[in-house]
Amino acid sequence: MTYNTKIKYLKNKINNIKDLQILELGVAEGNSTKMFLEICDKNNGNLLSVDIDDCSNVSNNSRWKFIRSSDDEFELINSKIQKPLDLIFIDSLHEANHVKKVFFNYYNFMKVGGICVIDDISWIPYTVGKKKTNSYVAITNNRIFNKILEIYSSNINKFTLEFFFEGSGYAIITKLDNTSLIQEKKIIISKNNIKNLLKKFFLSKPKQ
Repeated sequence: MTYNTKIKYLKNKINNIKDLQILELGVAEGNSTKMFLEICDKNNGNLLSVDIDDCSNVSNNSRWKFIRSSDDEFELINSKIQKPLDLIFIDSLHEANHVKKVFFNYYNFMKVGGICVIDDISWIPYTVGKKKTNSYVAITNNRIFNKILEIYSSNINKFTLEFFFEGSGYAIITKLDNTSLIQEKKIIISKNNIKNLLKKFFLSKPKQ
């Protein structure tokens, strides 16, 4: 049910885009691939998918082109992107710096108004006491989530950012202009502002 809700949410995001161009990073069993192709058939679109494994048997749809490759083989994959992209779907190697690397590269191919959806950003279902408790996945997804926030914080006027927390979640990035992204910086929260200093001072004073 959770997976179906996620797919439906994503489908609604792109369901009415005409002549849409999609780049999909990560195919696996092809569930998202088949959904994208359904919309491409309806709206005269095209889908370019990349996976390190051979997923070429997922579909024989003429609107689909599959590249067997790591998605950071930029020279190869960039040369195959023929038109500006309406959607980039990132669901490949779940590692924060890899997600950042592919996002920075393929962002340049997005239309203004196009969206990039990054899968598996929620750590909540994998924390202690939850049905899918898995510390590795929880830590990994949390790192991706924080990396996305850092990129957004450094590029706040260049794209909008929203999160969808059903299941393992999505980050949804909508491009606002064609200016280049800048490298992210750590987000620093000051712990020594005047309010906190005063609070610390009064709490430390001995009671009369």
